[in-house]
Amino acid sequence: MAVREAQARQRAAVKTDRSYSTKGAIMTALEDVEILLVEDNPNDVELTLRALQKQNLASKVFVVKDGAEALEFIFATGAFAHRKIEHCPKVVLLDLKLPKVDGIEVLRRIKADQRTKHIPVVMLTSSQEERDVLDTYNLGVNSYIVKPVDFSNFVHAVSELGIYWGILNKVPY
Repeated sequence: MAVREAQARQRAAVKTDRSYSTKGAIMTALEDVEILLVEDNPNDVELTLRALQKQNLASKVFVVKDGAEALEFIFATGAFAHRKIEHCPKVVLLDLKLPKVDGIEVLRRIKADQRTKHIPVVMLTSSQEERDVLDTYNLGVNSYIVKPVDFSNFVHAVSELGIYWGILNKVPY
């Protein structure tokens, strides 16, 4: 029963775009966010969070559902104006095709700003278009990962991604 309650709290947190811990408690300090997940597909959000949770990496994830929210979070504006821009996530997992502002524009703005250009950005997308890969690397993406269709492969890919960018990689801030 406790597992079902925790899963329900996680789904509720995802639906309201709030960060959560694996214990189900809502995080209060946005400065503690280590992984910013920018994804508009609720199923992909849930799968990504489950994969990160398997590696105990989901405790400091914050989810936003479109590019405009991602930019507000990164640059501490709008709904996130109370957050300090200096408290950057360790990595941004960014979908390419997003509502409001697409992933390429989010990436462009992150990498163009002196305050945020060192934040690692990983494209986590279903697009296999060579043009998308080239465009994102030209803008400074740190990695481009095509989401595997198979559930177990997806979980494995996100788990490995989380371990590398969330634990092993050293960031300059």
